[in-house]
Amino acid sequence: MTRVTGPVSPDRRRFLTAGAAVLGAAASAQLWLPSTAAHAAETPLPDGVFSLGVASGDPLPDGIVLWTRLAPDPLNGGGMPDAVVPVEWELAEDERCHKPVRRGVAEARPEYGHSVHVDVRGLRPGRTYWYRFRAAGQLSPTGRTRTAPHPHSRGGSLRVALASCQNWQHGYFTPYADMLAQDPDVVLFVGDYIYESSPSATAVRRHEGKGEPYTLVQYRNRYAQYRTDPDLAAMHANAPWVVTFDDHEVDNDWAGEIPQDPDKQSHDAFVARLTAAFQAYYEHMPVRATAVPNGPHIQMYRRLDFGRLARFNVLDTRQFRSDQATTQAGAQDPSMTMLGAGQKEWLLDGLHDSPARWNLIASQIMMAETDLLLGEGKLWFYDAWDGYQTERNALLESFQDVRNPVVLSGDRHLTMISDLKLDFADPDSDVVGAEFVGTSISSNGDQDQAAFHAQWDPLMADNPHWKVIDAHRGYHLFDIRRDGIDAQVRAVDTVLKPQATASTLATLRVESDEPGVNLA
Repeated sequence: MTRVTGPVSPDRRRFLTAGAAVLGAAASAQLWLPSTAAHAAETPLPDGVFSLGVASGDPLPDGIVLWTRLAPDPLNGGGMPDAVVPVEWELAEDERCHKPVRRGVAEARPEYGHSVHVDVRGLRPGRTYWYRFRAAGQLSPTGRTRTAPHPHSRGGSLRVALASCQNWQHGYFTPYADMLAQDPDVVLFVGDYIYESSPSATAVRRHEGKGEPYTLVQYRNRYAQYRTDPDLAAMHANAPWVVTFDDHEVDNDWAGEIPQDPDKQSHDAFVARLTAAFQAYYEHMPVRATAVPNGPHIQMYRRLDFGRLARFNVLDTRQFRSDQATTQAGAQDPSMTMLGAGQKEWLLDGLHDSPARWNLIASQIMMAETDLLLGEGKLWFYDAWDGYQTERNALLESFQDVRNPVVLSGDRHLTMISDLKLDFADPDSDVVGAEFVGTSISSNGDQDQAAFHAQWDPLMADNPHWKVIDAHRGYHLFDIRRDGIDAQVRAVDTVLKPQATASTLATLRVESDEPGVNLA
């Protein structure tokens, strides 16, 4: 059976076991009892408890996570009574749920923001299912999801959408409307689901609240606001998501337990902020009980297999990293780490032992070099992998022994598609993989394209590994088959209005067993 892996200490295991019991993670074992509806109706609730919609995530061949959160007053703490609420759930083979295959009851508990995470097991591989929830007589929207293929499945195809960086204040989430029409099998979201910035009077859409979030209630309100975007809600309800976070889910450019501005946030204050941010993240994401936070720590790196076609290695490039370098010499310090020793070993083991044709690495930040200095010398972004040169270069060297490594990244608010080189200082160095840095859903708004190209096009000569750079808003779409990956850069003409027109800006292909990416 496909496994979701990551190290768990004995203390952590006891904590997760308790969390799973609290949240009803093994809910597939529950049966639909005649008294269920009557029991659920005993707790009177305000209208509109399913205002945040439904979602699913982390597909396995025999399982899927179903999510919702009861929140009749989503921007003001949720509006739920301080009580445990039973929530019925149902998963079926048809959209009208006339052919149910699993039913049960989960508890929506106030200490978890009345969120519900149901880890349904015993399902058939490679199948489409529909699901819904009911609480106190109120029925949720119906969601659609899909399990992963059989572990030994070698053929078929997988359509993956890569998304990141959705700033509410910079625009509407219009790329999701096009993503919905493209009907991916799974959405891979690699960070910046929310932004922690204060409300701006000049924004396209204004953040709720009066400042940055620091407390659990404040983070809950911020997530709830983002969840009310109709295009985002529709995409969550249409396909399973595989998610990880970057920096803005907590604080810009944070590293480990170090905030962006340690002179303004004490260590204890930032640890409290991490604790609140991670709990709110868990409460709003369709992830398993292995991700129940333990104070200021959350287990997010994990592995998901889609038959023997593709393996997803989902990274956490924030919790274990060294604080960012500030000089070129600092970036080349061999003690600098992005992943930490445990995660690095886990990643290398999963890459080298993989049975998959394609080994995908979900990295929140760009791995390929970005040289910002025209001509001789180097100037790097220290927050990206360029700031961790020794570890990055060793990882690229290991790619020589990995079949078809492809890195899928975000953060940059630009499309940047590159060959991954064994040595970026040598233009003739071997190509060892490919990287797709997806543009943002809305962050940076409608960018001035002429200004972008005036700034970035002259840098192409110093970065010959770049194949495509672009500054439109959108996402990337991949059709993965055994012989190759066909990629599309999907873009919208605006995020400043609720509707937009989408187009394909570029098409590319990665051939199996031929490292690198080519314009199609």
